[in-house]
Amino acid sequence: MSANHNIVSLIERKRNGERWTNEEIQHIVTAVCRKSIQESQIGALLMAVRLKDMDTEETVALTTSMINSGRVLGDLWPDEWRHLVVDKHSTGGVGDKVSLVLAPALAACGLKVPMISGRSLGHTGGTLDKLESIPGYNVIQSTDAVVRILNEVGCCIVGQTEDLVPADRIIYGIRDVTATVDSIPLIVASILSKKVAEGLRALVLDIKVGKGAMSSNEDTMHRLAKALVSTGNRLNTKTTGFLTSMNSPIGKTVGNALEVAEAIQCLQGQGSRSLVELITKQGGQLLSDAQLTASSTDGERRIAESLTDGSALERFQKMIIAQGVDSKKAEELCRKGADIWTVLPKADMVSNVIATTSGYLSEIDALTCANVCRDLGAGRTMAGQALDFAVGLEIVKELGDFVREGDVIIKLHHTRPLDPNHLDRLRDSISVDKCPVEYSLILEQLTS
Repeated sequence: MSANHNIVSLIERKRNGERWTNEEIQHIVTAVCRKSIQESQIGALLMAVRLKDMDTEETVALTTSMINSGRVLGDLWPDEWRHLVVDKHSTGGVGDKVSLVLAPALAACGLKVPMISGRSLGHTGGTLDKLESIPGYNVIQSTDAVVRILNEVGCCIVGQTEDLVPADRIIYGIRDVTATVDSIPLIVASILSKKVAEGLRALVLDIKVGKGAMSSNEDTMHRLAKALVSTGNRLNTKTTGFLTSMNSPIGKTVGNALEVAEAIQCLQGQGSRSLVELITKQGGQLLSDAQLTASSTDGERRIAESLTDGSALERFQKMIIAQGVDSKKAEELCRKGADIWTVLPKADMVSNVIATTSGYLSEIDALTCANVCRDLGAGRTMAGQALDFAVGLEIVKELGDFVREGDVIIKLHHTRPLDPNHLDRLRDSISVDKCPVEYSLILEQLTS
């Protein structure tokens, strides 16, 4: 039987709602990597999965086969700290600069964090793009360099290497053009194959739901969260999921350089409530799961201390130097009281958005904020598009704060003249209630 004929049979069986064996899934992934089947057949396989789903066993088998399609970073870690390797992944949000703070905070607490991140596409921001707004920061690092940086600093934030999970790059590219991006088993395999290949002791997953997330449907994102956590734990990686709200931006900035500035402010012990909540909760869980603290509560305390005693900031400074930033620029960037904009790109125009009524700030529509910033150059509409790192917005007030009519709520940083609708859209994104509102980003925590 030819390979192509066998693939046709597998397409038919999944189309008819049957399950694949582990060996059949391995055969599919091998054929994808060897390019021994047609792209149209890969698309048909993916659509069959999208329509008929996969059970947990199949999802675990797919993830495992994808991990083994390339180099496994976990094989490179030295014995003295391979038990300390952890990571975090977010499904993507607006103003999500958590990784920029969390990675050095975890390193300051004794963990190793080989954070492999992505770029922006659509309305969600990319961690790599934010860091590239720092002049000299190099997201492309060899596996040898990653090991060296982890040894010396404890954390790095880099792009995916060519030899890490090559099956995912092929499959994701085809998912993107076959309307199968939203398939839960395919999302799970894509995310976890890259993370588990890092040889992690523990993993935290931040699954966003709301206006600025992958989906605003809480049931859908809850199913995704459960599938991610279940599969991660089945693959011998202690996995915890946090279902978090993405109706409003995280923290007080959206946009690449502005988010770096806010991250550094947080590392100096001056973070916003929403940002610090996510960092301490997720970091505390990882410290507990790696058995460096007796409980997640103790871990949260350790993470909070690293933000106030300067140890996390020191790790951040060392990390950006190790990844190419000039040491003098890194020192100036991280020095308390310094003018951070002598290093980071700064927009030459700022326009204010004011409150039209008095009350308690209850929401700022995250999707509107992201779309306005993207329209002005802070985000991409197609892969590879150049970004304007200086563009973005500052949110002057925090959710729950009392605001008065006429107060400035948002400062929009831009480098070209605005269309009138930009400020109108941002003004309409602001919701104010008469009664005080309690606000927490974390909706649920999942451990199994």
